[in-house]
Amino acid sequence: MNQQITAQQLTDAGHLMIGGCDSIELAHEYGTPLVVYDVSQIRNQIRSFRKVFEENNVDYAVSYASKAFAAIAMYQVAAAEQAHVDVVSAGELYTAIKAGFPMERVSFHGNNKSKEELEMAIDHHVGIIMIDNFHEIDLLSAVLESKNTTVDVMLRITPGISAHTNKYIQTGQVDSKFGFDLQSGQADEALQKILANPRMKMRGLHAHIGSQIFELAGFKGVAKKLVEVAAHWRDQFGYEAEVINVGGGFGIRYVSSDHPLRPEEFVDAIIKAIKSETSVKGLAMPAIWIEPGRSIVGPAGYNLYTVGSRKDVPGLKPYVTVNGGMGDNIRPALYQAAYETVLASNPQAPIKEHVRLAGKYCESGDILSQDQGLPDTKPGDVLAMLDTGAYGYSMASNYNRNPRPAVVFAENGQAQLVIERESLDDLISLDRSYAQ
Repeated sequence: MNQQITAQQLTDAGHLMIGGCDSIELAHEYGTPLVVYDVSQIRNQIRSFRKVFEENNVDYAVSYASKAFAAIAMYQVAAAEQAHVDVVSAGELYTAIKAGFPMERVSFHGNNKSKEELEMAIDHHVGIIMIDNFHEIDLLSAVLESKNTTVDVMLRITPGISAHTNKYIQTGQVDSKFGFDLQSGQADEALQKILANPRMKMRGLHAHIGSQIFELAGFKGVAKKLVEVAAHWRDQFGYEAEVINVGGGFGIRYVSSDHPLRPEEFVDAIIKAIKSETSVKGLAMPAIWIEPGRSIVGPAGYNLYTVGSRKDVPGLKPYVTVNGGMGDNIRPALYQAAYETVLASNPQAPIKEHVRLAGKYCESGDILSQDQGLPDTKPGDVLAMLDTGAYGYSMASNYNRNPRPAVVFAENGQAQLVIERESLDDLISLDRSYAQ
């Protein structure tokens, strides 16, 4: 019995429902592998974040970290929910532009923004540039000079706080490719360069300590550290930060052994910590920005697969293979990430065996789950992998020349195709013959 699936998520026939739509019908209509989002769940999480700020009576921005899943439809939902978004590339920015997203609510991140990307951001009047390094200060300064304009900026700092998470998704420690170091004085030097530049308006400071974090201590620590930096900048340089941006990284439940707090509980603790610290330091209360990505779209996403071959070897755990894998969800291979998977036609069916859920890719590491409890399955059955909404499709590839899956948004019993399945012609659309 899967603890994540409630009776309200089942049809009268006992099938898994996503956004009020029968998952079996979705698989038949759109094919598999298929990514499906419960749009109401996305909306409700954004609203929950907004509510906790409003209950604490502080100025804020909920900025969706769109690297988790970027698509025209996703930016449109974020816009409708009054969210901000952060982008990390020209591609994400272009998608937001095509979605009609309000540019004044866009933050542009990245540790190696190109001149062309900065020009694009300035030309489209992006709300704020998150400055990551000294090279970027000089590059942005030259772009602003050439265009005779100004822009709001924030400084990203590395606060020296390591979250308890996978080492590849830690970002707040001193030894990180992101941001300005505090201890060495880099952050102070960067601030002075920006304050001396009339084309840059310094709005505040930003830090991000990692992803899939379950503990409050790291967030309380970064909140305290950022207020300390703000007080130091006021005392040393006469600059008062308007915004403190604590990033994101709020953990979600993937498997039954995960026991995260509700994402808004993390935010409530952050707000209270910043209120307390600013009071102690005699600072005016700044606006608080957060940048959740996974916690907004992760639990709302489902990957639907069709069972194909099976391999049984005496004394070993069997392999059950589906028609997707590392090309549409590389996280198990990359991070050893764990997910739960259910039989879409009967998610609460008793478990009969534990299998290795294998993908179809020509790679031994293409195992979606090393130990998945399932009822008896047969070729043609549809399986639903839960909580796949973050960093699945956004990290998808064409490995083995497999097309990327379609994406469907489901809400109030209505399904809509928002990203078409790639065709075989799409796969070769950029190829050119070699004239020998």
